[in-house]
Amino acid sequence: QFVESGGGTVQPGGSLRLSCTLSGSLFRTYVMGWFRQAPGKQREPIAAIFSGGSVQYFGSVEGRFTISRDDAKNTVYLEMNSLKPEDTANYYCNTRPEMFPWGLGTQVIVSA
Repeated sequence: QFVESGGGTVQPGGSLRLSCTLSGSLFRTYVMGWFRQAPGKQREPIAAIFSGGSVQYFGSVEGRFTISRDDAKNTVYLEMNSLKPEDTANYYCNTRPEMFPWGLGTQVIVSA
């Protein structure tokens, strides 16, 4: 049900904008989150946005990543700036708490 896009390979210090779309009419009621899973590590939450627009960030992404949503498009975004090699991971979205099967994610590689 989730379709993530926007990943790619960038150099350190670069930027990417990820998008995630969820079908259905209840999108606007959900708390939406971005998660990532680095090679050999567990999936972790990195950002969340509430239905009213409040946001929350976790770990090292605060100050560099920005989560936003467009309820008219059933889409949540993740603007990623000042990317570091340690941001390399597969990025996913889901509700918080996670209520739906995971999508395929979108891969982000940060490398010189």
